[in-house]
Amino acid sequence: MLTNDENELLTQTNAGTPMGDLYRRFWLPVMLAEEVPTVDCAPARVNVLGERLVAFKDTDGRVGLLDARCPHRSTNLFWGRNEESGLRCAYHGWKFDVNGTCVDVPNAPEGATFKDKITAFAAYPTQERGGFIWAYLGPKESQPPFPEFEINRVPDSHRHITKVLLRANWMQLMEGELDSSHVSFLHSRVDKGENPLAARDRMQGAMFSDATPTWLFKDTDYGIMLGARRNGEDNKSYWRVNQWLMPSFTMIAAKPGTPVHLQIRVPIDDKSSIFYRAIWHPTRPLTDKERWDAEHGGVNFPEMIPGTYLPKENMDNDYLIDRASQRTTSFSGIKSVPAQDWAVQEDMGGPIVDRSIEHLVSSDAAIISVRKRLIKTARDLQEGTEPQEPQSGSRYGVRPIDLMLDEQAEVWDGAREYLEAKAW
Repeated sequence: MLTNDENELLTQTNAGTPMGDLYRRFWLPVMLAEEVPTVDCAPARVNVLGERLVAFKDTDGRVGLLDARCPHRSTNLFWGRNEESGLRCAYHGWKFDVNGTCVDVPNAPEGATFKDKITAFAAYPTQERGGFIWAYLGPKESQPPFPEFEINRVPDSHRHITKVLLRANWMQLMEGELDSSHVSFLHSRVDKGENPLAARDRMQGAMFSDATPTWLFKDTDYGIMLGARRNGEDNKSYWRVNQWLMPSFTMIAAKPGTPVHLQIRVPIDDKSSIFYRAIWHPTRPLTDKERWDAEHGGVNFPEMIPGTYLPKENMDNDYLIDRASQRTTSFSGIKSVPAQDWAVQEDMGGPIVDRSIEHLVSSDAAIISVRKRLIKTARDLQEGTEPQEPQSGSRYGVRPIDLMLDEQAEVWDGAREYLEAKAW
């Protein structure tokens, strides 16, 4: 159970708040590369960490990320013209390059010299990598090395990324990824049919036969390795080792040889957030089935409303819950696995959960561990100690793993060869 102050610290991400300042020490994926697909294409809105921004890819292929307000009279630069290596405001023609430098003030006779006194309210460095546009929104003197996620090293054919806009606090949603015991209930079936998660991976059947995982953690210089143990068959233990990487990247375990799965939470503001689901295979293109499932929705991922990043299963239609199915087939009555998560996570008494009224048990140990790490790191930054994790970019090349081990085996030894991002 957290105090009200701790709960606020975890959820608030505007500039000047402890968590907001911590977030700004990291490179973050703020949009998909496909949102600014070509040079001189239309600008795109970007709303992250309580800031209203606009992105554009200039004539030279550089991506600019500016405060959306034109410094002249605060008109939104989203309405502007992306032309000749800059973004020109639609209202009076003031023009800015990717660095936020004003290069033209055409509506005043003094414009030729006045432009030299003007810059965008904010301009952030960006990098296009792995299908994302990444940005660093923090102090220039603290800019860290770029995090070496494996997805940034594989070709387009090997990966797929889905973006979803959700109506709840980032932490509230991320905590579901740290909760192994809910899988045994929320994603289970009440008939004798095979659960889609168990069908995808026979080892994962242990999640539905043993609903009481025990936890083992290992702190790292990038985050925490989260090991959940369940009883397997033939005197084996089923271990599910997820990777949680600061500040809000979670790698979901799967068996060796299958696509790697990364879930990313980026706050829009305190009450809404961006969810990216990224899958990739390190050594081969995704199969037609893997890509079809990711692109077109189904049990393992929902369909999107065409032309948007909004899921068809959403809060406004009760996630299309089927009460008849809930009685006879599905524990939740909701079709897709992610929508099952969103239903219970978005509707926790509101978009910001009150953690001061919780009653936690041992199966919540991973959530407790991550909360403590975030709270301590944010408070240390308040007191002047910069976080180490952003400086550990080379260590972000890791993987999660599902595996069976002998009951007496030590999980970190047994899993070691799988946890580094290298060819299988």
